[in-house]
Amino acid sequence: MRLNKMHLQHQFRTFSSQAASATKRRLNKPIDFSTTPLLHHHPNTLSKTAGLPTDGKTTRMNLFQAVNSGLETALNASNRVLCFGEDVAFGGVFRCTTGLQEKFGPKRVFNTPLTEQGIVGAAIGAAVEGMRPVVEIQFADYVFPAFDQIVNEACKLRYREGKTGANVGGLVIRMPTGGVGHGALYHTQSPEALFCHVPGFRVVVPRSPSQSKGLLLSAILESNDPVIFMEPKILYRAAVEEVPDRMYTLPLSQAEVLKPGKDLTIISYGRPLYTCAAAIESAEKDRPGLSVELIDLRTVYPWDRQTILQSVAKTGRAMVVHESMVNFGVGAEIAATIQQHSFLKLHAPISRIAGWTTHTGLSYEKFIFPDVARVYDGILETVDY
Repeated sequence: MRLNKMHLQHQFRTFSSQAASATKRRLNKPIDFSTTPLLHHHPNTLSKTAGLPTDGKTTRMNLFQAVNSGLETALNASNRVLCFGEDVAFGGVFRCTTGLQEKFGPKRVFNTPLTEQGIVGAAIGAAVEGMRPVVEIQFADYVFPAFDQIVNEACKLRYREGKTGANVGGLVIRMPTGGVGHGALYHTQSPEALFCHVPGFRVVVPRSPSQSKGLLLSAILESNDPVIFMEPKILYRAAVEEVPDRMYTLPLSQAEVLKPGKDLTIISYGRPLYTCAAAIESAEKDRPGLSVELIDLRTVYPWDRQTILQSVAKTGRAMVVHESMVNFGVGAEIAATIQQHSFLKLHAPISRIAGWTTHTGLSYEKFIFPDVARVYDGILETVDY
């Protein structure tokens, strides 16, 4: 009987992807970053985000400028901070290190040969000796030659050292990640789930300029764990907001509730948060009374289980959205944890909206990653279950 009821619901329900609604609604418009509520378009809204200072000057920055500001602040704060990588002295591919060598000299900011394994290996050695090296991998797609150094050396160093107390805290590996619309096979990958499989690293994915600066400074100056810092490269220039000028840090492994709600919890991180926000806005407009909670993980490993489980206990429904492939992804771990701890509180199956399990072709990128229509349909399917 339940199957027949569900079949009838699907027969008569009008989703965004169906032809009947195509003339009424266009969900997959470009995200308007100038109006999205996820960015601080005016200094007055900084107080709405815990941890952001509100008592000083701010500068309007895009994400790559905020990363640059964070690196400059860290280099000023401690002479143990180093920045190096391929083309770093010239500003890097995305200009994140522009001007740093001129300010701090070639002994603290310098280029390396084209060897990711060598870059990370040198950083591990420097961190063991008490430095706080921040290295750049030009694209996340290029990190794999360094995988042995990351997984077998950096991840295991503190465990291996035991009571000696040696660690590689302060080691930060920065890398641009995710799609840009035309990256194809070797410039679109989001490999965060691979790093989450091995204990030892924190894996951080910021969503905005102000978040990038605060999380980066926390990773460099405060963390006793090495950090993989994955910057959504499509946001480097697209996401622009007011960023506090002074030094501040944001907590690692602590999620943030961006929008409270009572009917459904959506968990995401990085660029897809903007897709989720747009889908939520449309769904709540079309369904008066619907209220969706949106949570930014910020750190995808180790992730903030308490915040997620408390939200799902309240809403009774959960959806995880990420750009990387759905198979064995971050969403699978979150869904399994919710099922284990909150099964009796769930009113619907946990939904995962993610990239399809395929390589990213140059012509089909927009069909592979989650879009507003897919998230919108997922919201309606979950609340109507």
